[in-house]
This record gives sequence, structure tokens and C-alpha cells, in this order.
Amino acid sequence: MTKAHAGWLAGLVMTLLASAGWALDIPHVMVLPLVILLIWWGFSRTDLYLSAVLFLVPLSINLSEFGFTSIGWYMPTEPMLFALLLLVVAQWLSGQSFDRDFLRHPVTYVVGMGFIWMGLTVLPSSDVVVSLKAWISRAWFIISFYVLLAAWFQRDIKARHRFLALLLVPLSLVIAYTLIRHAGYGFSKDAGHWVMKPFFKDHTSYGAVLALMLPPAVAMVFQSRQSTLSRVLWTLGAIWVATGTILSFTRAAWVSLAAAGCLWVLMCLGFRLKTLFAAGLAVFVGLIFSWDALVIQLERNKQDSSDDLAQHVESISNVSSDASNLERLNRWSCALDMFQERPVFGWGPGTYQFEYAPFQKSDLRTIISTNNGDVGNAHSEYLGPLAEQGLLGGLFFLSLLLVTFHLGFKLQRTISNP
Repeated sequence: MTKAHAGWLAGLVMTLLASAGWALDIPHVMVLPLVILLIWWGFSRTDLYLSAVLFLVPLSINLSEFGFTSIGWYMPTEPMLFALLLLVVAQWLSGQSFDRDFLRHPVTYVVGMGFIWMGLTVLPSSDVVVSLKAWISRAWFIISFYVLLAAWFQRDIKARHRFLALLLVPLSLVIAYTLIRHAGYGFSKDAGHWVMKPFFKDHTSYGAVLALMLPPAVAMVFQSRQSTLSRVLWTLGAIWVATGTILSFTRAAWVSLAAAGCLWVLMCLGFRLKTLFAAGLAVFVGLIFSWDALVIQLERNKQDSSDDLAQHVESISNVSSDASNLERLNRWSCALDMFQERPVFGWGPGTYQFEYAPFQKSDLRTIISTNNGDVGNAHSEYLGPLAEQGLLGGLFFLSLLLVTFHLGFKLQRTISNP
């Protein structure tokens, strides 16, 4: 029997199995063919398995939101990622190795050392179980979205475009769902905080994902050697993501996109990273010496977050009355105080939200502050690792940032001056 005949036979059996499940009203039997297909892809076609995961990422939901389970896994992607982690570990134990050039890559070094240090901070954690779960989940994200994705990109240059498309299509569906729900509430700011549920926990994670997706979507519009239809679709996708980003009312996403746009312009103008780093250091020192005057100036801004987009933008610098901004200051202060108490190993991966409450200062608490470990994190990708993993945890994150910036600037110069 040829492979083609075997494939047709397997497809027929799976179709009959799914039909039987539908006819007998047995959901588990209906999805069994899909599960078998994913298992086969996992062992023989990792690229297709990753493609399925990528497509499902924006559509995944947390079952704990519906009270079905207390396990905070996003279904079905995180179990799929965990299965992929087990498969890769088994392959590694059986003697299969990774590409040497990839292992020697600077980003791989930083990611690997950061992951090892994260594991070392599990043992002295204030909650070992929580930290162990956080460490294992970090493992399946690194394996799937760094190690295996990099290998896929190396094998197939077009995989990078497929990667973006596999994320953009389902994300566009989530944006449509969110905007339709949001429209029912008149696009109010308050409703904008939760209308993306159950696909995203809140507007901050939703806005962050859209902000990360927008630049590559725009870049694909100007990609050479593509059909007119493809360019039109990427243009529509970029406009759709931009619309979702604006109506997410996520100010951090807006600021991040503005900063990224400014950085891109400076890169195109030929500025080197070390020049920008020196300028940034000079600005930082200047801010330290003029801190009091800056705070006085910022406190004059009384514009709170608003349904009006212009007023919402203006409220970004309001540190006198805007509850969201003040809560960020509260979380940052807690993270720094937590770091000062445990500067070496930190409090443990994933523990910030359960430990920060006692570190809140009365003058920094807001109407949205809480003592329960169920709302948010440090609101900083820099201070969070510092509080949870100590000094080295923060330094590894900064190292990852600096290395990727260095390689990005180097690549841009290479492309501009081949």
C-alpha cells in the first residue's frame, strides 16, 4: 500500500469515526480524529503542529473563567504546548540534538541562562508550587515559540510570512468579536476593559498583543515580490489591527507603538545603538536632577482616562488623579520594596501577585487597589523579574533586550548596506 492510499484510508476511517460521534451525540468521539491528527503531526510534521497552535492562540479561552476548572490553562493551546515540550524532551533524551549555530546564538545564550536562573529561584520561592508551574510553563513557551519556531524559519523562508498570517487571521476574528460587543456599549472606555473576554483576560493583554502584531503587519504591506491580492489583504489586516488597537483604550500599547515608530525612524536615519544609548543615559541623568520639577509639572495634569480618545491620550501623563496610572506607581513601588527585601533570589517566579499586597503604601493605594492575589502583576516587565527572581533575573531580562536591540540594529545596517 502506497503512502497516498494509506493517507486516504486513514482519512476515511477518521471521517467515519467523527460521523459516528456526531450521530451518537458523543462529543469526545467527534474530536478524537482531530486529536489523532495532531498527535501524528507532533511526531512527523512539527511545522503543521505549530501552525495549528499558532492559529489557535488568539482563539484560546481560559476555562477557569467559566468555572469549569480551577486550572488556569488556556485551552486548547497550553495542553498542546505541554505535549510538545514532553515530545522535545523525549527526543533530546534519545540523542537528538539542536543546530549548533542556533545553540551558539547570543539570544539563545541569554534565554538559556535566564531560564536556568529562573529554575534556581524556584527552590527558595515563597510558594514553590506556583513558581514551579511558572517555570514549567516558561519551558513550553521557549521550546515552542523560540526553539522549534526558529528551526522552522531556518528550514523554510516563507514560514515567517505564514507565521504572521496564522496569527493575524484568528486575531482579526477576535477583533471583530470585540468591536461588535464594544459597539453595543457605545464604545465606552469602561466596557473596553472586558469586552474581549473570554479570549483575553483584559484590555491590557489584548492591546499588548495588537501592538505587537501591528508593526509586522504594516511591514508585510511593503514586502516586495508578492501578489496584488496578498498586498491588499495585508493592508486590510493592518488597518483592522490598528482599529482594534485604538479602540482597546490601552494607553501603554499606544505609547509603545509611538516609541517603536520613533526608534524605527532613528534606525532608518542611520543612528547607531551606542549613540542612542548614550543619549538615553544623558536624558535619564537629566531626569534624576530635575525630578522634583518634572513631578510638579506632571501633577498639573488633571485629565482622567476618558471615552474621548484625545482626552484619553492626554491622561497618559496624569499621575495626580488617574487611578490606572497611580496604580502602576503603586505596583512599581511594591516591586522595588520586594526586591529590597529579597535581592538575591527574589520571591519566586509567578509569586508577585500573591505577595505584593503587604508592601502597598497607604499614600499610593487607589480605588482599584486590592489585597487579593487575583488582579494583575507588577505592570512592568523590568521590575517584575527583579521582584520575583532577584537582581540576576532583572539583569537577564535587560540583557535579552540589549542583545536583541544590538542584533536588530546590526541587521538593519546589513540590509541597508549589503
